[in-house]
Amino acid sequence: MSVARVTEITASSKKSFQDAIEKGIERAAQTLKNIESAWIKDQKMVIKDGKIAAYRVNMKITFVLAD
Repeated sequence: MSVARVTEITASSKKSFQDAIEKGIERAAQTLKNIESAWIKDQKMVIKDGKIAAYRVNMKITFVLAD
């Protein structure tokens, strides 16, 4: 039996939602071991002067604590 934990993070990018997701996973992997999955909970855009300034994603990351 495995024990897992879920943590929620927010990541952003000036390029795209996909880039924000990839940056978030890369950063989480620096701290969390045994990441198994991620769920994109929410996507938002920051608008400045009528243009997209940033793409933001809120995601839940599941990682295994013990097997």
